[in-house]
Amino acid sequence: MKKKIKTRLKKDDTVKVLTGREKGKTGRVLSVDNEKGRVLIHGLNLVKKAVRKKSQQDKGGIIEIEAPVHISNVALITKSGQISKIGYKFQDGKKVRIARKTGDVI
Repeated sequence: MKKKIKTRLKKDDTVKVLTGREKGKTGRVLSVDNEKGRVLIHGLNLVKKAVRKKSQQDKGGIIEIEAPVHISNVALITKSGQISKIGYKFQDGKKVRIARKTGDVI
C-alpha cells in the first residue's frame, strides 16, 4: 500500500507555481491526489494528448489537457496576494485553516 502524502491544499484554492516550466503563474486547484502527491491546476502545465473518436459525433485528434504538478512545487496565495504556508487554528470550537504569514482565515 502506498503512503499518502499529507497536504493542506484543497480543491478551489488559488496557488502559485514555484518551480518548473510554469514558474510564477497562478491558478485554481481542480483536484488533489494525495497518493501521488500531485495537484491539477486549471489552465497550467498543459500537455498535448492524442484522443480517438469514441462515437460518430466525437472529434478525435490532438487535444490539450492539464497535467498534474507535484505539491511541493506550489504554494497557496492568500487574499492579499502573498504566498503562505497553511496552518490550523481552533476558533469557536471549530478547526479552521489559516495563512501562516498573515494569520488570515482561508
